[in-house]
Amino acid sequence: MKMKLIYPKWPKLSRQTEFHLPPHGPVCFAATVPDNVNISFCDENLEALDFSEHVDLVAMSVMLTCQIPRAWEIADNYRAKGIPVIFGGIATMLHAEETSQHADSVFLGEAEGRFAAVISDFQSGKLKKVYDFLHDMPDIGLIGPARRSILKKELYNYRGVQMVDLFHASRGCRFNCFPCCTPYLGGRKFRPRPMDAVVKELEGIPNNRLFFVDNSLGQDDEWEKELFRAIKPLKKKWICHPIKDNDEILDLAAEAGCWYVYQAIFDTSDHIRKRVKRLQERGIGVEGTIILGMEDHDEDSVKRLVDFLLEINLDLAEFTVLTPFPHTPIRETLEKENRILHNDWSRYTAGEVVYKPAKMRPDKLQELYHYAWDTFYRESSQEVRMAKLFMKVIDKERADGTYRHASLRRRKWDMNKDAQGPE
Repeated sequence: MKMKLIYPKWPKLSRQTEFHLPPHGPVCFAATVPDNVNISFCDENLEALDFSEHVDLVAMSVMLTCQIPRAWEIADNYRAKGIPVIFGGIATMLHAEETSQHADSVFLGEAEGRFAAVISDFQSGKLKKVYDFLHDMPDIGLIGPARRSILKKELYNYRGVQMVDLFHASRGCRFNCFPCCTPYLGGRKFRPRPMDAVVKELEGIPNNRLFFVDNSLGQDDEWEKELFRAIKPLKKKWICHPIKDNDEILDLAAEAGCWYVYQAIFDTSDHIRKRVKRLQERGIGVEGTIILGMEDHDEDSVKRLVDFLLEINLDLAEFTVLTPFPHTPIRETLEKENRILHNDWSRYTAGEVVYKPAKMRPDKLQELYHYAWDTFYRESSQEVRMAKLFMKVIDKERADGTYRHASLRRRKWDMNKDAQGPE
């Protein structure tokens, strides 16, 4: 039996440097598929989809809301040819009812320990319309190593630089942030993987540079310390979402190879200023993630926020517009107040205003979104700032003897044009 696994393309943010990381959802899902199923994989963001390839079943792995319209289009094409299609992934769970109109089957929830039964149903002609495990989590111990062998590694590089491999040490999140759909998808329980399984999988990843895609590593202090101590001997260099702002934990993270951290920046407080400084003092870079269009944002507050980001010397900044994705608390609020402009999901990229802000017109917020990108990167482009972070990781690798010369050559980065600024 042959199954085609597809990761649909989606529109990228207009101001952001375009690069592509190896997708995590498809490789985790592929690990749950029985070995007797032959999988071919297409990341449509990087290669054309061959509709003529002979396959028995198509599986759509859809992470983002803005991917879902393209996923439906692809599915309709295959189904018109008589090839059945099954959907899974985060966006499938958020758009399950709509997606069922374009699918022979919809899988909701986590696939570990379950997908072999789906394949058995398919082979016996009994594929169900819906497999609903949305709020029924499997044993976390069932999560095995992701099946990264399905990826064409040569596609995932930027100017000759191999991109990081994605990895997760836990699932779930005990927090309840208002723009986030994680509580709907997985509840509010932190579910760490067994530490020996985490270390074993990391040891099997040849790439020295990783991205921990866990919702937050800072959910359990003792677990976080154990994680950093356990991975320190591997000498990996890694990126992650927030870690706990605690002296011992920050020191352990730096010793364990933390390269840089995504840090949400929501105000201009001394708390944020100190948090960024404490990370950078330990050699950990900071990429600020900034949502524009919060309920208290007006034109002046957004401009002051951008000035603050420049003042605290962030390594990178990623600006997005508040976006009311399905099954998030903010969407429920905006729907009640009749402030949703439309449900054209292809435009729910987090780079386009799709609701009525509280203190400005939608077009003004869109203008300020572009202002934020252009102003922050006016003196030094995003490409140059990214290059500087890569230079830092090379220094870390050289210090501990893990640097591989072929992984990045400085001459591949054309920094000359932008490096003439005041930096």
